[in-house]
Amino acid sequence: MKTTSYLSLIFVLALMACSTPVSEFGVYKQSDGAIGVHAPKGANENEVQQAALAECKKLGKQSAVIAESRKTVNDRFPMTYIYLCR
Repeated sequence: MKTTSYLSLIFVLALMACSTPVSEFGVYKQSDGAIGVHAPKGANENEVQQAALAECKKLGKQSAVIAESRKTVNDRFPMTYIYLCR
């Protein structure tokens, strides 16, 4: 039983180490109702969508659909993604 518990803990810690922390994303609501996400270096699109989806759920919506992505001149957030909540 202890071995299973340790393996589970190691697996969870490994997953956490491989993802970008949510706090590193710059998530904001635009005046037109869209959600913008400034993604840090190394973030993948799935992580960006999860950050947008979390914000959409706060607004009572069930999904986040990408509308636009563009490069920025910001070194900390080199990509910005725009999502529509549905």
